Amino acid sequence: MRASSVVLLPHAPSSVAVARRRLSSELVDSGVYESVVDDASVIVSELISNALRHARPLPCGQVRVCWLRRGDVLELEVSDGGAMTEPRRGPSTLSSLGGRGLGIVEALSDGWGVRHEEGATTVWAVLRTPRSSGDTGRTAPAGMHAVVPDLAEFPDLLDDTDEDLCRETRNETATSRAYPA
Repeated sequence: MRASSVVLLPHAPSSVAVARRRLSSELVDSGVYESVVDDASVIVSELISNALRHARPLPCGQVRVCWLRRGDVLELEVSDGGAMTEPRRGPSTLSSLGGRGLGIVEALSDGWGVRHEEGATTVWAVLRTPRSSGDTGRTAPAGMHAVVPDLAEFPDLLDDTDEDLCRETRNETATSRAYPA
């Protein structure tokens, strides 16, 4: 089963909870392990929070949240109107008040990056989403989110334009990628 959505939300803090609830509901309904649903929800929360804190809204005054699940891979994206700085993982210390968001995304995902399009900046993350075998026991084995797949096994993950729900075109974008060490 495929879970996918494109959601336009107000450039407001209330959008974080709305996106989390909808993503969680769709992933649980499609049989994804609860621990993976939790990780995906945290990632989306961090990406939206960063967009709200550091960037302008899209020209329509909103942020766009997308997710697309193909097989055992989930791509999450949050698009905003961009900022004066590039989204990047910043150094955080125990005493810092912020700066942990993209570090959390990096820790929970199998890879993340930034793409610039005309009028928008998109921060994306991918993670494995194996389905549970039944309705009971939807908890993934310990450490499931820490397994890093060989993304070469999914050559169409970032290049497939046929099922591109989140963007008009991928071929006209400049992409940067960041992967955990």
